[in-house]
Amino acid sequence: MCNSSYFVLIFSLSQLVSLSYSLYFHIGEAERKCFLEEIPDDTLVIGKYKVELYDENSGAYRPSTPGIGMHVEVKDPDDKIILSKLYTSEGRFTFTSHTPGEHIICLYSNSSSWFGKQKLRVHLDIDIGEHAIDYQQVGAREKLTELQLRVRQLLDQVSQITKEQNYQRYREERFRTLSETTNQRVLWWSLAQLVILVIAGFWQMRHLRGFFEAKKLV
Repeated sequence: MCNSSYFVLIFSLSQLVSLSYSLYFHIGEAERKCFLEEIPDDTLVIGKYKVELYDENSGAYRPSTPGIGMHVEVKDPDDKIILSKLYTSEGRFTFTSHTPGEHIICLYSNSSSWFGKQKLRVHLDIDIGEHAIDYQQVGAREKLTELQLRVRQLLDQVSQITKEQNYQRYREERFRTLSETTNQRVLWWSLAQLVILVIAGFWQMRHLRGFFEAKKLV
């Protein structure tokens, strides 16, 4: 009963972690589209894309010509480029995060090969962590039974959940550090304002005293 509850809990937690999505977007000549992804460290990311070209005659999007490619650039939270490569009109890209935090994924076309302004529609699928693993291929390559493959998948899910929890703790620590730094700055600014007010008040008192003495009012 305990083992069954344990696996149910793992499955429930794994469903709460959304690490896979699919979308499409439109892009113009020399236009750049970027996406922000919060990724734990040591996590595999696989992106699949397909480019379609707008056909003015039919008013619909068709498979693009071979001359149109897509450049993919990925930056880590330290603004270091970890992937920068030109791909064809349809393909996939992969990278592994080494630093937890916000990764920027940018896509733009090789506009130098275009003739005139054309519209593109890009279909993009991004899988993160164990969602990026094809377990059918893993099972066939390692000759695993269905039960062994399921256990392997559960272990990967547990590992990914652990990474997510560590990343949340990392975010909490950063937020706490930022809050403490902000509070200290506010405190020092308040003290500086108080000192300035005291000095200004003292200077005004001396100025008024000198004025009254000059006018022989005191």
